[in-house]
Amino acid sequence: MELVQVPEKSYGNFFEGDSYVLLYTQKLKGAVSFNIHYWIGSESSQDEQGAAAVYTIQLDEFLGSTPVQYREVQNYESDTFRGYFKQGIIYKKGGVATGMKHVETNSYNIQRLLHVKGNKKVVAKEVEVSWNSFNLGDVFLLDLGKTIVQWNGPKSNKQERLKGMLLAKDIRDRERGGRVDVRVIEGDAEGSCSQNMQVMNSVLGERSCELTDGQPDEVVDQETKANLTLYCVSDEDGQMTVTEVATRPLVQDLLNHDDCYILDQGGAKIFVWKGKKANKAERQAAMSRALDFIKAKNYPITTNVEVVNDGAESALFQQLFQRWTVKNQTKGLGKVNTKGKVAHITQEKFDATLMHTMPEVAAQERMVDNGTGQVEVWRIEDLELVPVDPKTYGYFYGGDCYLILYTYLVNSKKCYLLYIWQGRHATQDELAASAFQAVNLDQKYNDEPVQVRVTMGKEPRHFMAMFKGKMVIFEGGTSRKGSSEPEPPVRLFQVHGFDSFNTKTIEVPALASSLNSNDVFLLSSNLGIFLWCGKGSSGDERAMAKEVSAVIGKGSQRTFEEIVAEGQEPFEFWEFLGGKAPYASEKRLQQVVFDHAPRLFECSNKTGRFIVSEITQFTQDDLCEDDVMLLDTWDQLFLWIGKEANEQERKEAVTTSREYLITHPGDRDPDTPIVLIKQGFEPPTFTGWFTAWDPTKWSGGKSYETLKEELEDLAAPVIVHVEEKNPEKEKVFQSFSLDLLQNKKANELPQGVNPSEREVCAASGIIKYCHMENVWGKSSHNYS
Repeated sequence: MELVQVPEKSYGNFFEGDSYVLLYTQKLKGAVSFNIHYWIGSESSQDEQGAAAVYTIQLDEFLGSTPVQYREVQNYESDTFRGYFKQGIIYKKGGVATGMKHVETNSYNIQRLLHVKGNKKVVAKEVEVSWNSFNLGDVFLLDLGKTIVQWNGPKSNKQERLKGMLLAKDIRDRERGGRVDVRVIEGDAEGSCSQNMQVMNSVLGERSCELTDGQPDEVVDQETKANLTLYCVSDEDGQMTVTEVATRPLVQDLLNHDDCYILDQGGAKIFVWKGKKANKAERQAAMSRALDFIKAKNYPITTNVEVVNDGAESALFQQLFQRWTVKNQTKGLGKVNTKGKVAHITQEKFDATLMHTMPEVAAQERMVDNGTGQVEVWRIEDLELVPVDPKTYGYFYGGDCYLILYTYLVNSKKCYLLYIWQGRHATQDELAASAFQAVNLDQKYNDEPVQVRVTMGKEPRHFMAMFKGKMVIFEGGTSRKGSSEPEPPVRLFQVHGFDSFNTKTIEVPALASSLNSNDVFLLSSNLGIFLWCGKGSSGDERAMAKEVSAVIGKGSQRTFEEIVAEGQEPFEFWEFLGGKAPYASEKRLQQVVFDHAPRLFECSNKTGRFIVSEITQFTQDDLCEDDVMLLDTWDQLFLWIGKEANEQERKEAVTTSREYLITHPGDRDPDTPIVLIKQGFEPPTFTGWFTAWDPTKWSGGKSYETLKEELEDLAAPVIVHVEEKNPEKEKVFQSFSLDLLQNKKANELPQGVNPSEREVCAASGIIKYCHMENVWGKSSHNYS
């Protein structure tokens, strides 16, 4: 019944026989907020469920009663919870009681079948390894350790297939160090995949049963969510009494600081609001009161519960009310500083020893230490590791891949973090080589390093801390010596962050439309540097930008550095950017605390019911080309239409937006402006809500077909030299699938394969490569 920390590489994997506690920490412009989720597996014991609930209450109190608490039940998780795991959630059989052990990287002793469901929020469940588990409407992954076969039901859609493929690649790269062969079978074209079907049939046997249509995903329509009822909860007599207070529309003044309340969203979700002045017993019993309420209403035990604290309400809770004001909020410019336990914690100096003696603090900070350990950086060059000059540590180019080994001490013992940073414009060979070289480096350090794959622009807090706020990401190009690419005469950099632990500088297109009033930008030219300060930027952000400008301008012949306030730009500033142009400068963007946080939704009425699915923790990557997406910033709606959206969705786009407003639980103004946007023509008022918007994404993004072709290339048969026993016959070539040759001893190879001639084959150029590992290894015992 103790809390045991889950290895980061196992995030997203949940054992059905266990319960979990998840702490999510978000920091934005100096403010910190927490979400605590306790997750209940379908086979977990009552004792474990109770322990998870108790730990959640204790963690809530430790963090000053500011977190939002969530009760999550397997298969019925909240959008917020699923949003943390972009690649998907995997339900695994078993648990501690059955000798559960977390899957180790590069472990191949596996045979399981994963049933993958969902378009945006993917969930994969371990099911019986049998054809009886298959259906026509879903995607399935047969995981055999060294090989993963993806079988796509004939009635599954492209988005489901893409998500299944991304999940398979994530298992390959994160759990197996990139050394897995991923294959794809289209369920309506099995005949063209005979070799892959042989692999499946060797495990499942020949299919004898007729496959049925899959069960549709359970979704709740928007009208159900709009049925709001607010109840006041009291236990003055020693028994819980629930009194109805109001129905939709709701106003904030209905909530009394002395009481606790239950907000029932049509049975789809239950919220509990804990008043600041409510007695301690009532506050601690909030979650159990919600469960009693669910039972009294005969709602399913799987009903989602969210507990919010007075003064620290979630964006989702706030939007259920017509208007919501935040105490001490400022409009426009300025910042409000409030004292409190959480603010005090964020300002404390890091104590590296505390991170390991108190795991809850490490989880809160997302840091193993304060980033002062030893840093070594290598670049992938000609598929090999080349050391980077320490003078340029912190410089990352979008056309390169890097390995960063971080060494720190815990009780005099060396510990390692191995970051694999992958540029957006790196080649497939370089991406594969980075994974392969990471495995080599990992083995050099006795498999001790924790491997962290970092995608360009998604750097975690500790990664930034290693470079003391002076991390710079160049959009393209390379840092290799002798590069033929000339440096652009004008470059524009967006500076994010307010201290040395969370600051990074990202190159954006050198155009006026890239500016944003919330941030500080560096405009670098051959003549000098302009430091442009947006009206919404803080003094801390400007101070960090000055430090970064010194790094970018170091060693150059530039003659000036000028600080420019927004609205006071000289003529030369706009001339370098190609002239003035509109940029993200909305007043709403300048607010330090928003009335309502922006939210992204996928909207659909294909089933005859109006369905709105929220995309939490959203980024530009969540805008899919075959979807219609809705960005709600409260005072206006943006409807984004992907190029591949069907004609009906395009025609009904505006109707969809109006229906969203009419059915919104917060009783929205039906005349709220609706902005219709087509993919590739996004205005700055839209892109300003996304961090580091990439205008080239649509031309460079990979489709399902592209990813499938890449996997097929990697899984192609390998041609090897086979020596016939009859000396009169010439030597011939024969094809074998890669799984028959990889990681095999000499006596395990197919009949006729002669390991001693591997050099001959390689010299003739016949051997193909997969994940940068040649088929014949150098070891005489193992051919990998």
